[in-house]
Amino acid sequence: MLRRTLLASPAAIALPLAAPAFAQADTRPVLTVAVQKISNSNTLEPPREQSNVGFRLSGLFSETLIGTNWTGDLSAKPELATGWRRIDERTLEFQLRPDVKLHDGRVMSAEDIAFSLGAERLYGSGEGNAGRGVLAGATGKEPPGDVVAAARRSFPGFERIEAVDETTIRFVNRVPDLTLEGRMAQNVGAIFSREAFRAAESWLAWARRPVGTGPYRVGEYRPDTSLMLEAHDEYWGGRPPARRIRVLEVPEVSSRINGLVAGEFDFACDIPPDQIGTVERHPRFEVLGSAINNIRIICFDTIHPTLRNPLVRRAMAHAVDRRTIVDALWAGRTEVPKGLQLESFGQMHVGEHETPRFDVAEAKRLLREAGYRGEPIPYRLLNNYYTGQVPTAQILQEMWRAAGLNVQIEMRENWSQVNEPGPNRAVRDWSCTAVFADPVATLVRAMGPNGELQRSGEWKNEEFNRLCGVLETGTDPGARRAAHARMLNIIEREDPGYLVLHQAATFTAKRRDIAWRAPRGWPLDFRAGNLGFRA
Repeated sequence: MLRRTLLASPAAIALPLAAPAFAQADTRPVLTVAVQKISNSNTLEPPREQSNVGFRLSGLFSETLIGTNWTGDLSAKPELATGWRRIDERTLEFQLRPDVKLHDGRVMSAEDIAFSLGAERLYGSGEGNAGRGVLAGATGKEPPGDVVAAARRSFPGFERIEAVDETTIRFVNRVPDLTLEGRMAQNVGAIFSREAFRAAESWLAWARRPVGTGPYRVGEYRPDTSLMLEAHDEYWGGRPPARRIRVLEVPEVSSRINGLVAGEFDFACDIPPDQIGTVERHPRFEVLGSAINNIRIICFDTIHPTLRNPLVRRAMAHAVDRRTIVDALWAGRTEVPKGLQLESFGQMHVGEHETPRFDVAEAKRLLREAGYRGEPIPYRLLNNYYTGQVPTAQILQEMWRAAGLNVQIEMRENWSQVNEPGPNRAVRDWSCTAVFADPVATLVRAMGPNGELQRSGEWKNEEFNRLCGVLETGTDPGARRAAHARMLNIIEREDPGYLVLHQAATFTAKRRDIAWRAPRGWPLDFRAGNLGFRA
């Protein structure tokens, strides 16, 4: 069959919103959801908002070719593609779902997919973008650097999109990649309207009101305050059960719980385990949730004079009693994983690997060997961005003190202050989401040469970086698993770049009369199959 490479043209077209599908009075309810944070970047564009809070909301207004069964076994499932198959180690072929309506009323086309995965939206006009489509400079909407960085670590080998026919496309990589299916399920690869992007007055205007295919479309977004999502009644998956979803930013846990009990909110996210009983003392409410595909970690800045010595970092890892943290702050409702990996990795899971054991005597021995003399080690901290973040830090500080480490907590207001380089950057909180079930999604995506840990200048290891290439482009399962095992040993035991705390868990409080299943990840699902209102 004749194939053609899809390249977008620079025309800009103003588009009206789709007309409502129902003229009669809409009796569906408006759902109000209280969240700790809506966005860290004050945008909704998924590659700009690669965060726990971004993952939570992006699936409501955008979708990928391959979806994830978030309320089930986390397996891949058809979404904007009805099916896919491997052509070879570099190529995936997709059968597109017919008659998918975008929020601007247009039917999704192969051109929208080429735009969404190509240079115009993701890569910009920088060097090395040949073959990735028409560059963003043609429309005057150059993507910010963090968007380009997210695209490059999400699709590092992307070469081109090919149209086989009107309903079939091929994603072609420059190099072999056994993880392409997982990469295509990342929200960086969400599909949006090419024409709406070109009609937007600026990149920021687009990023605050992206036009996708999800069950709800972006209505009004007020940064740091609220997000109004409107039902997309022509959604291919069925008419959404809520007329609107009103997302409110409510930073304090107590305010989210009080608002729920007072009837101001229908859902309240990020409930700490010690508050579950408080919520469920009210018979009208319940709390749902579980451990998810995210792991809480502590990162080390090896530029800091004290942490430059790996013995000090190894001592810090041995001084932490992870099980005590899980039992004390999480009521045993989550687990301590075997390093930065999940059992969902299947054959790639290194079951013989262990996190450094809790051993205060070994921590003290390492500190003596390092010549540590009580020099202060700053620990930059946000006020409970992560559930239980402050009490976790206070427990860690005491554990480190028991081993002889002088760790000093320094509160910060935002991520920019936490990540600011300088002499006081040494220890910080972070979490790592396995956006697909392979170590590429954790060790390479977050810790590799293009990941945040190394891009921020906090840590680097040449052997680790060479092995990243084996994980990303290798095709021998045994060699890939061996590389994974060695990388875990390097970054967690020999030359620590972080220490693992525990698998994250998320708990959501809600009205009992609303039928809803909690996800096994961050994304909220309010589609027809997962949301109902009892009479």
